[in-house]
Amino acid sequence: MAAHIRRRLRKGATTTAVAAAAVAALAASQAPAAPLTEGAAGGDQQAAGGESVGPEDDAATGNSPYYTDLPPLVTPDRPGSSSNLPAATGSAEAGIPASVLAAYKQAERTVAGTDPACRLPWQLLAAIGKVESGQARGGKVDANGTTPSPILGPALNGQGFALIKDTDGGAYDGDAVHDRAVGPMQFIPSTWATWGQDANGDGRKDPNNIYDAALAAGRYLCAGGRDLAVAADLDRAVLSYNQSTEYLRTVRSWFAYYQRGTHEVPDGSGVLPTSPSTPTPSPTPGGTTSPTPSPSPSKPGGTKPSPGPSKPGGGTTSPTPKPTPPPKPTPPPADTLGSLENAGTGPLTATAGGTFDERVSVRARNALGAPMAQLPVTFTVTGSTGTLFDGGRKTVTVLSKADGTATAPALKAGQKSGDFTVTATAGTTRPRTLTYAASVTARQADAIVRTDSKALVAAPGEKFADAVTLKATYKGAAAAGVAVTATLVADADKPAENDKGPHFKDADGKPLRTLALTTDAEGLLRLPDLFADENPGTYQLVLTTEGGATVVIELTVEAAEETAPPEA
Repeated sequence: MAAHIRRRLRKGATTTAVAAAAVAALAASQAPAAPLTEGAAGGDQQAAGGESVGPEDDAATGNSPYYTDLPPLVTPDRPGSSSNLPAATGSAEAGIPASVLAAYKQAERTVAGTDPACRLPWQLLAAIGKVESGQARGGKVDANGTTPSPILGPALNGQGFALIKDTDGGAYDGDAVHDRAVGPMQFIPSTWATWGQDANGDGRKDPNNIYDAALAAGRYLCAGGRDLAVAADLDRAVLSYNQSTEYLRTVRSWFAYYQRGTHEVPDGSGVLPTSPSTPTPSPTPGGTTSPTPSPSPSKPGGTKPSPGPSKPGGGTTSPTPKPTPPPKPTPPPADTLGSLENAGTGPLTATAGGTFDERVSVRARNALGAPMAQLPVTFTVTGSTGTLFDGGRKTVTVLSKADGTATAPALKAGQKSGDFTVTATAGTTRPRTLTYAASVTARQADAIVRTDSKALVAAPGEKFADAVTLKATYKGAAAAGVAVTATLVADADKPAENDKGPHFKDADGKPLRTLALTTDAEGLLRLPDLFADENPGTYQLVLTTEGGATVVIELTVEAAEETAPPEA
């Protein structure tokens, strides 16, 4: 197993020796940190304040192994501290790579702004980062703070570690069978799914990025209203990360050491730890550790094999063992879908019957954050607007290109206005989905006019003789299928529906003074017959289109002039 893989401390003499060394380091440093609480002083399964810790997979790291190196017994010098410290002792260990140090301090500032009561010190993040990943392997990170390759703990398969079956389809840890701790702060995938952060503003929550991981660790440590300036709360926070008192003492020793002073060193030049911890055997359901059975001593003359089932001829035969099927290979992170993200799709809006200007586009990335090519991505339209992809399909599948992008065909808006969604789905083991909101708006007109200019006059109680025809246009072209509202009013400046004067009629012959109409394929609108009641006067017909175009037509109701009979 590579040197960066950490294992848990051995019990017994090793535990006692390391704990003693940690106490000595703390005593020698005279650190100002809060002391260990009494409840955290003994036993792997006892938390601060006498609390009993939960199952192993409740810890952020799944109780994965860690580095056990302890800081020097003399603390680094700093302004105001003793000037008699040896010049070289501890100076290298006090150095923290620049990007890693910046991430810890940024996390402290961010948490201070959102949860000031927690009082998170960046030195605590540095202490955890030291024992979890050796400050991300000595600061080997790129300009964005991401490690060049994932930092992975061992498979949590119950063989000396907690048993945690896969929760992410291998997206983060490349293991589709069991979970592994991942990244600079060694989160298991299920914990990262809850606590993952995007601290560097790249739109991704990446456990392999020191900025994202440090902020996630800070928020995780502050959970439950903890005040990390209180010893008991700090102990509980660290034990929630890894439920081992030896782990707590190791973190505490580095925390006190870094509080005495640190300095920045170039990325990639940090001191790498050398002492991984060793796993303890997994506990049995009864709470005790299963001993490894010792082989029985051989009798003089050798051992006697157990008889097998009798053969028909009187002999015996040993049962043929069933072959163990080979384990399914775990796909490497480069072949595992990690995320599906928007590849620049803008607002999805079109008028009924039109074509959407924007096309839905996504980008697929693998577990390492690199683009994934030749990945099938399925796009599905859901809604009642009648919108379909070009070709009349509601569902299409597209292969991603070399840059990881997959773009759906153009969308054709249906005839009904309203909202709908387009969903992109990729992956099989743990599918990733991305949903886009879209809408179809009613057809619009920016102008509506009468097709003639005849005066509209009727006698009381009579029908207006001339029919009214209008044409709606949008940007100079005929606007077909546009909704138009016709309202009869007494005064266009006060467009409340009138209760007298001209009117339309419904199917039962009753007066109607408001109608909802629609232009035809040529943008024309022919109004139903208009009738006058017994109230003479001047009235107005107001027509308004979807889109805000308006026209006002004057209607006159007057009695015919009486003519004198000719003289005899």
